Amino acid sequence: MTEYFHSNNFVLYKGDCIKVLQGLSENSIDMIFADPPYFLSNGSFTCRSGKRASVKKGDWDLGQGSIKNLEFHIEWLKECKRVLKDNGTIWVSGTYHSIYQCGVALEINGYHFLNDIIWFKPNAAPNLSCRFFTASHETLIWARKDKKGKHTFNYNLMKNGKWKEDSLKKDGTQMRSVWSIGTPKPSEKLFGKHPTQKPLDLLKRIILASTNEGYTVLDPFAGSSTTGIAAVINGRKFIGIDTEEKYLDLSVKRYKGLVLEDNEDKTLNRSHYKSFGQQYLLEKSGKYRVNKRKK
Repeated sequence: MTEYFHSNNFVLYKGDCIKVLQGLSENSIDMIFADPPYFLSNGSFTCRSGKRASVKKGDWDLGQGSIKNLEFHIEWLKECKRVLKDNGTIWVSGTYHSIYQCGVALEINGYHFLNDIIWFKPNAAPNLSCRFFTASHETLIWARKDKKGKHTFNYNLMKNGKWKEDSLKKDGTQMRSVWSIGTPKPSEKLFGKHPTQKPLDLLKRIILASTNEGYTVLDPFAGSSTTGIAAVINGRKFIGIDTEEKYLDLSVKRYKGLVLEDNEDKTLNRSHYKSFGQQYLLEKSGKYRVNKRKK
């Protein structure tokens, strides 16, 4: 199995995620974040930058009917469970179009549910038809590979961290299961964008909550690799898989824009660093410094 890109702790593979997962070692991954196709590219429309736009994201988002879609979710989640370590966990993101099927597929594969998280988008796009409530959230399912496993949960950081991006999180209180996090900032799309791109703040929280430094994080539907960027910034290893070469190339650009020097300090690009926020999270490990570019 040939790597599409490999630099330090950031690895990308091009191909069908099921086939690539089958080539990875059993019990080798600490945490998986997956944002599988929602199968929404069916001719309907949405609002983008205040204008009506088609929701077709690509051929990869074309559904084949409820049964085939469910079978797909069962299969990729089966392979994810094989590569997860015994104490490993998986996060699956989706809207009502897909998340219920993913929940059934997780249960069929014997995962143990830990939480469902509501990601509330305070700046969600309006509903143009005016015939439904405005869709302003996505659901995240967090599950463990095995019911008897002992998963990682960094409770104190979730409770006592400074989560300034979330208006619902009060300092010194337990992290609840409704998170208010905006959609990706313009700075996160500096090199291009993916149609289902997730915000860095969301992936940062997921990674810091459920992994420790040095853990290996995998994303079977990597897209523009927001998961990978959040992982390497916080001292984790990343493996990403995607079928689309243009998004893998975008991932490489984002990574190269982040890591300016291939050295032990892992010097970070200041613009990305600032857009990611929360300086103490980077300084906590003592492994990162900000590079001040010469004007």
